[in-house]
Amino acid sequence: MGELKGKEYFRFESIKHIREDGSEFWSARELGPTLEYSKWENFHKVIKRAMIACENAGHSILDQFPEVRNLVEGGVAPRDKVDYELTRYACYLIVQNGDPRKEVIALGQTYFAIQTYRQELADHFNQLDEDRRRLVVRGDIKQWNQLLAETAHDAGVITNEEFAIFQNAGYMGLYGGLDVDDIHDKKGLSVGQKEQMERLKKKAKAGKLMLDE
Repeated sequence: MGELKGKEYFRFESIKHIREDGSEFWSARELGPTLEYSKWENFHKVIKRAMIACENAGHSILDQFPEVRNLVEGGVAPRDKVDYELTRYACYLIVQNGDPRKEVIALGQTYFAIQTYRQELADHFNQLDEDRRRLVVRGDIKQWNQLLAETAHDAGVITNEEFAIFQNAGYMGLYGGLDVDDIHDKKGLSVGQKEQMERLKKKAKAGKLMLDE
């Protein structure tokens, strides 16, 4: 997976749509250009491969890739334009089946992995007792790091590099897209807090997942 910074994070975040019921989706017509596919025909081939992967995994294509048609004016008469309201999982399958030579594909893989991890974090957060929730909301770094480590384990993150990306993704999820370095500037952390975050960052890269530090 690519290393995702705030700018790249918002590249994908900015095209996310939220329905009235709170559910989210990404328009295939918007995701294609974001992934640097200039022709719909080429991107549609990637979508088709992702659909096959979805079906092979036992999921419903209709649920993950719901098709919509938009009326487009122009030419002799109006015509229907096919689009898909992609779920997070559908987007993840698409970037997994995209052109691996494109750097943006690697960034997309990281972004949609973050979205998956974020949901798992939210589910995990909802299971916490009130005291631990309060600590996380207050921004207690130790408690947040523990939550990340537990969720990373549940998500199957096993390598040092994966956890380093996962941990930074966790901060981005908590602070609306800011990575560890951005948080330093945005939040005006004290020297002690900055040092603590740097220690946690180094521990993640070294693979030392000590929950009590």
